[in-house]
Amino acid sequence: MNEPAISPELIAAHGLKPDEYERILEIVGREPTFTELGIFSAMWNEHCSYKSSKKWLRTLPTSGPQVICGPGENAGVVDIGDGQAVVFKMESHNHPSYIEPYQGAATGVGGILRDVFTMGARPVAAMNALSFGEPSHPKTRQLVNGVVEGIGGYGNCFGVPTVGGEVRFYAAYNGNCLVNAFAAGLAETGKIFYSAASGVGMPVVYLGAKTGRDGVGGATMASAEFDDTIEEKRPTVQVGDPFTEKRLMEACLELMETGAVISIQDMGAAGLTCSAVEMGDKGNLGVRLDLEKVPVREENMTAYEMMLSESQERMLMVLRPELEARAKAVFDKWDLDFAIVGETIAEDRFLIMLDGEVKADLPLKALSGTAPEYDRPWVATPPAEPLADVPGIDPIDGLKALISSPNYAAKNWVFEQYDTMVMADSARTPGIGSGIVRVHGTGKALAFTADVTPRYVKANPVEGGKQAVAEAYRNLCAVGAKPLATTDNLNFGNPEKPEIMGQFVGAIQGIGEAVSALDMPIVSGNVSLYNETDGAAILPTPTIGAVGLIADGETAIGTRVQEGDLALVLGETTGHLGQSALLSEVFNRTDGDAPHVDLDIERAHGEFIRAHRDLIGACTDLSDGGLALAAFELAEGSGLGVQLEAGDTPTLFGEDQGRYLIACSFDAAEALVTAAGAAGLTIAAVGKFGGDAVSFGGVSAPLAELSTLYRSSFAQAVA
Repeated sequence: MNEPAISPELIAAHGLKPDEYERILEIVGREPTFTELGIFSAMWNEHCSYKSSKKWLRTLPTSGPQVICGPGENAGVVDIGDGQAVVFKMESHNHPSYIEPYQGAATGVGGILRDVFTMGARPVAAMNALSFGEPSHPKTRQLVNGVVEGIGGYGNCFGVPTVGGEVRFYAAYNGNCLVNAFAAGLAETGKIFYSAASGVGMPVVYLGAKTGRDGVGGATMASAEFDDTIEEKRPTVQVGDPFTEKRLMEACLELMETGAVISIQDMGAAGLTCSAVEMGDKGNLGVRLDLEKVPVREENMTAYEMMLSESQERMLMVLRPELEARAKAVFDKWDLDFAIVGETIAEDRFLIMLDGEVKADLPLKALSGTAPEYDRPWVATPPAEPLADVPGIDPIDGLKALISSPNYAAKNWVFEQYDTMVMADSARTPGIGSGIVRVHGTGKALAFTADVTPRYVKANPVEGGKQAVAEAYRNLCAVGAKPLATTDNLNFGNPEKPEIMGQFVGAIQGIGEAVSALDMPIVSGNVSLYNETDGAAILPTPTIGAVGLIADGETAIGTRVQEGDLALVLGETTGHLGQSALLSEVFNRTDGDAPHVDLDIERAHGEFIRAHRDLIGACTDLSDGGLALAAFELAEGSGLGVQLEAGDTPTLFGEDQGRYLIACSFDAAEALVTAAGAAGLTIAAVGKFGGDAVSFGGVSAPLAELSTLYRSSFAQAVA
């Protein structure tokens, strides 16, 4: 088959700038072949090389006594004691999900699960953080339904419980939805598997499903803005098969027990290219591949197509040759392909052969180690204008406005499509607060949450970045879990625009400050840039996925309130309404600054909650919607009413940070007030739970009426 001639148009179509192509010519010393151009395009695009973000990612705190493996591997690994580790990561599948919602979301789930079991961990929990355009936008319903079905379809068939997540709607996502997928698994600390190849002449083995033409060029597509040619990009979206992935996981975990695995890497973005280059690069070795040995499901596939295919459910492994027969028997048993497709070599070469013909011969280190790295110009986001006066409103009307919005209505319609109980270790499923999964066979449990408030980040990237981490910290502390570590999924617009790059830099600064102060290092993550359509960027959305530990002998703090419980707020309320949910939903305004985050107070309050868990009947943090929404959600979840003394708008709907709402008995409340006073912390009784009405400052409505509104509004907006 004749390969196309290299032209400026072809170079541009591969996402390479003219100066980047000049750099390729310098490295190779000649014009690249078509396959080589594709390989450089795959390895040097934003999605794989992090060329715009590396400089800033290096500033993030990534280590701590609990960290076994930080960023750079397939997933992060954190010690949870007793020879056990939790392995977790969050990644975006934004562009594919907008083009083809079902498969885009499904393969996002599949990819993040592979990242976890590639490390030798059995997945035990999944979450997702979803951002869509306005419900009234003509594409939103299709996207919401397709994405939710895709997540459920893949996760349910694979057999991993979805225990948490978030869903938001905002006009800035009209042309570019966000699908951030999280997975966590459990492994033994002495049996973690890494991707660095070692040893010369070792067999490189292809594992799993066959290679097809789906997903060719997917990573390059994910590194570009959208425009009116979007439908042409549909073939770049992968197609997933969760049943094959389930078999692949079982085969890989069984194979790892044999001692045959030297290194292993999942084939994700840029497929065979990225997995082979990463394994060679980390092991300081070259790799030779003989593509005629690659299992394919389509005829006459070219070297270019095989190297850039993103067909799902595939792995690449370096194998101990003496155990080849034993390894092959495992994959034969699971009815999966097992093919030796190459070997490690001593030279710094990435040599690609097809039927005896050289298709690519490149210095391997140049594909990763010398990928472009940019110090993009950036401008700081200017300080927000002071908040104009916010009119006082009827408190029940304000509550109704929030709970009837799909942003704050109950999300049952979403999570009831997910299997939340498979594996039988889910202790708390989606609804309110963090998800909790028991560590099987022990008295321990893990808590999971995913958080960010994009409108805060837009107004003030530094405070917004801090707040995303702080809210994740609070959500873990509110269930009694000690926060361990975080994974970040950084979704932004075009980094070539200085104001967008400024949002990224500010958010990184805030995130770094917060994870350091709260001992929650970043151990894994993903950057998704160019989330723009026709030049309009998404809201900056640095999602923080966080994991916490409930130790053996500790009990989780509940979310069920009892008739007659007192309502206490830990933390000071000043009534901050800038960038608040009320301002957005009721007044359609986005003015004012993001709320300030005091990290010392966040830490002190979180430690107080965990230390006094035995006095607390139920707990939730105060975030979007302030005290009014938190009190309603806590009460409604238990089928009870709530009566708050305050009736003014700032006290009820202000979004001051660092606060928790506690439900407890009268005697426990006295003990908490005494303990908080001794610690110099602010705590106050604000009302009580019980009855069948919600009353704020004497203005009330029947719980049943509000509950119906809360439980039905989401489906009405998107189903």
